[in-house]
Amino acid sequence: MRYRTLGRTGIEVSTHCLGTMMFQAGFNGDHEECVRIVHAALDHGVNFLDTADMYGQGESEEIVGKALRGRRDDVVLATKVHFPMGEGPNRGGNSRRWILQAVEGSLSRLGTDRIDLYQVHFPDHTTDIEETLSVLTDLVRAGKIRAFGCSNFQPDEIVEAHHVSERRALGRFRTAQPPYSILARGVERSLLPVAERYGMGVLVWSPLAFGFLTGKHRKGRAVDLDAGRAAFRPGNFDPSVAANAAKYEAVEQLSELAADLGCTLPQLAVAFTVAHPGVTSAILGPRTMEQLKGLLEGAPVVLDDAALDRIDAIVPPGADLYDPAAYLPPRSLSVPALRRRPPGERAAG
Repeated sequence: MRYRTLGRTGIEVSTHCLGTMMFQAGFNGDHEECVRIVHAALDHGVNFLDTADMYGQGESEEIVGKALRGRRDDVVLATKVHFPMGEGPNRGGNSRRWILQAVEGSLSRLGTDRIDLYQVHFPDHTTDIEETLSVLTDLVRAGKIRAFGCSNFQPDEIVEAHHVSERRALGRFRTAQPPYSILARGVERSLLPVAERYGMGVLVWSPLAFGFLTGKHRKGRAVDLDAGRAAFRPGNFDPSVAANAAKYEAVEQLSELAADLGCTLPQLAVAFTVAHPGVTSAILGPRTMEQLKGLLEGAPVVLDDAALDRIDAIVPPGADLYDPAAYLPPRSLSVPALRRRPPGERAAG
């Protein structure tokens, strides 16, 4: 296992981060098995764990808390805040009111007195970014969190947040968490350069492209759209959808490359993400022990220029063969009123 500094925090983290979104009912609700998966990752040298309060409405955090009993000091622990937790108003978002309540809930479920990296899971355009940065800065000063970052923010939103931090003398986002894979390279255009400019650490999610790079889905094979990741987002895998043709073709070529390199397709996919100089760590999201072991066996894989050139020929730099954030569109697209002039408005003259 290799280690890198998480931005300019001075915190050393493994290049492979254990993501725990699968640790919940509906995916893997066996708490004891999930604890064993966490321990296996730690024993293999992984020291970075990422979770979120909304994964299973706190269930994932509870499992992580069980797994870290007696091993907390060996782990860089990251979680997130934003999505609703329970019914009723003021139970989500990025306001001071909610973040102060949410962090206490996460600390309790995780069984710890501090969170190493507290991330804003998604932008909240109903809350001034200054308010969000202010409360996060206060939490650092109170010792409840060590550093804070953002997840699923657009480059312009990251730049705005840094400008506000500088103007108001507030703490700033130390990390970003975007989607990144061989099939979704759009963040190479702007987000990764912006993160590098501000000295941010980057932990990327979905390096296996929502399961498309597991090797299970191949051109010409029948696809069970009611099982596994395909059941979660069947439109991403359906061979009859024209937009998926390029993905299936890329998988065939990438599988051939992986065979030439003597590794599996998932191992190639993860190695690609951490080969980018702007990426600190790739989040692995195993559901089973077998999946974890297969991914960790690929930790020593390092891609040379020849291999990266072949990948560039299959999927060009900056290209997206699918939109990894299509299910979470920015407010400028999801709210019609923000892109339509009032019907009665007339042009001058």
